[in-house]
Amino acid sequence: MSNLGEKILVVEDDMQIRNFICYSLQTEGYQLTTSNTGHGALSALVSEQIDLMLLDLGLPDFDGIEVIKKVREWSEMPIIVVSARDQDKEKATALDLGADDYLTKPFSATELLARIRVALRHLYKLSGNKQQTSIQIGDLKIELDKRLVFLNGAQVHMTPMEYSLLVLLFKNAGKVLTTSYIIKEIWGIGYGNDTQALRALMAGLRRKIETYPAKPRYIMTEIGVGYRLVNE
Repeated sequence: MSNLGEKILVVEDDMQIRNFICYSLQTEGYQLTTSNTGHGALSALVSEQIDLMLLDLGLPDFDGIEVIKKVREWSEMPIIVVSARDQDKEKATALDLGADDYLTKPFSATELLARIRVALRHLYKLSGNKQQTSIQIGDLKIELDKRLVFLNGAQVHMTPMEYSLLVLLFKNAGKVLTTSYIIKEIWGIGYGNDTQALRALMAGLRRKIETYPAKPRYIMTEIGVGYRLVNE
């Protein structure tokens, strides 16, 4: 059950799917607001205190991508896309424009609720730990003030680029980061889209923090889209 009764905006024009989502969320104690259009979603966001939005892309009035663009002009509220569109390009576009996660239909209530919990945890970390000096997931810890990384209590020596990549993933734990976003953040906007350099950097990082790099525990590959640091 949700302890805080967070309010979630469900933007979905398919009544059966909307009812399924609403039932799944209500049983966990979440408060709900619903809309079947993009205009209705934007109106709800302005008039109500919404903690997270579940957004279908195929809306009857305008594309859900436009909703993401408009919301990101003024809010960092978590946005989870729930869509039947499963092309990698569309997933990457939604994530690059500011969606926090992308769930392809059909999906289970268990997976939906897990994605919501991750997104809300990330939100609370951003709002409640502005001055944090260390961050930890599992046995992996970063001491931000000292620029040190520890695994099972032992220091892990990293190159500056590996450290920057790991911090970026940590600060977005649970979120899917596209390759283009990571490249822009690590190398700069003028670097282009050299995915080979990113793959090499990621391979080096995994060798240092993963017991079995081919079966990673921490950094998951989202095929065709990017990478995600597990936040469980």
